[in-house]
Amino acid sequence: LLLEKFIIQNKENNKMSTNADIEILNELRELTKDKENWKANIDDVALKLNYDYSADVKAKALWLLGEMGLKYPREIESHVNDIASYLEDDDSKLRERSANAIGRIGRADKDLVIVHMDKLMKMKDDESSNVRHAFIWACENIATNAPDLFCDKLDIFFEMISDSEDKVRIEAPEMFRVIGKTRPNCVGPYLKKLEYFAENDENRIVRIHSAGAIRITKKALEQ
Repeated sequence: LLLEKFIIQNKENNKMSTNADIEILNELRELTKDKENWKANIDDVALKLNYDYSADVKAKALWLLGEMGLKYPREIESHVNDIASYLEDDDSKLRERSANAIGRIGRADKDLVIVHMDKLMKMKDDESSNVRHAFIWACENIATNAPDLFCDKLDIFFEMISDSEDKVRIEAPEMFRVIGKTRPNCVGPYLKKLEYFAENDENRIVRIHSAGAIRITKKALEQ
């Protein structure tokens, strides 16, 4: 009887937790669309990372905090350490969303995330392809306004064009486009290698993105 009561109570608790999660997720979705109120709600959203909320709630909060941080980098500063702590979480979705957030915040102000760059760079080897994809996307965001942080790291992204997952392979050449636009001399040594992918890769989008990186870089070199 005690076991049956425990099972019933546990089911009820899970149901209440799920209902509470749905309500919080709906609130976060509404706030995502209500950009005028982002600044006033940064602290409240950040609280969702530090209490016993579900992974779904934390994932949504991380995504929103990244977008808030892009718009209000000064106001997000006190929460960056909490956001970055999820770069090493056991849950791959939270690692992914943490990387996304660090990328957006770093795009606004590299100095807010530079202390976490070593953790971010380790994500290139993550077992999850979604995390590896998020890693590249985050680096692209940061590199948009801080390309010099990555000029000596382009070997990493070149190797990722040969990743086992197409979504990662498709994204990797984009890093060369971002860097090539403002630091073409950094990408110059990779142009011949990128040409091979642009002409021969079996994935059409990899070919397109590689060709785009070459085109942007050559245009910048001519200027």
